[in-house]
Amino acid sequence: MAGLLAGSLAFAVPDYSEARHMAMNPEMETKVDTHHKLNMGGNSTRTVERGTRSLESRIDAILNPPVEKVENTIKVHQTVSAYDDSIMGTPLASQEQCVKYLLSVNPRPDISVSPQELVAYYYEEGAREGIRPDVAFAQALKETGFFRYGGTVTPDQNNYCGLGTTSSEVKGAYFSSAQLGVRAQIQHLLAYASTRQPSEQVVDPRYGLVRNTYGSRTLNSWTDLNGRWAVPGYTYGQSIMSMFREMLSR
Repeated sequence: MAGLLAGSLAFAVPDYSEARHMAMNPEMETKVDTHHKLNMGGNSTRTVERGTRSLESRIDAILNPPVEKVENTIKVHQTVSAYDDSIMGTPLASQEQCVKYLLSVNPRPDISVSPQELVAYYYEEGAREGIRPDVAFAQALKETGFFRYGGTVTPDQNNYCGLGTTSSEVKGAYFSSAQLGVRAQIQHLLAYASTRQPSEQVVDPRYGLVRNTYGSRTLNSWTDLNGRWAVPGYTYGQSIMSMFREMLSR
């Protein structure tokens, strides 16, 4: 019995290091409910603060401290020129310019969400992975004919860059939502441009194929995609950058 009692007391009372941690951490400090004055001798008194938190709750706070959420921030170089053809970077065009450019060519794009919402997905997913969203959107305009389609890929696939379309008989990948379609495109660009794993779960069905092929090698520019993303695609990257610069004039 004495051994059991000693064991329970050893668990109930935190050691000195735990007590010091509680005192230094504002989240674990004892709440005050009453003040008691102790006679320290002579005319001096000392106020003692009593806590309302139970011993069990304080032990639980020690064993299960709050976990701070760390934001995943990708650092990429600042894009400053319309003639910078890097795949990774920050946007130059605004979301409004992207929408205006699309609607100036095709006022009725065949997409499952509004043009504004689709463009917002490019900026959200692009920022997450460090891929330039405005140029990625220009790539989608090229691949889909400004969302008129007419080729192997159809609008219901939410496939904005021809992912998996390897011939006129192969329709390529299907995605359940517009955002996942955008995410897959951004992840596919990341597969070429970086060895870093995507921040979100991989939805690009050909991500592993690219990474296994290139290993530690990466492609830096949109023109590096010539003959790789599109075959033969001799001017593939140049045409995307030309569309991007046209977008900037809107």
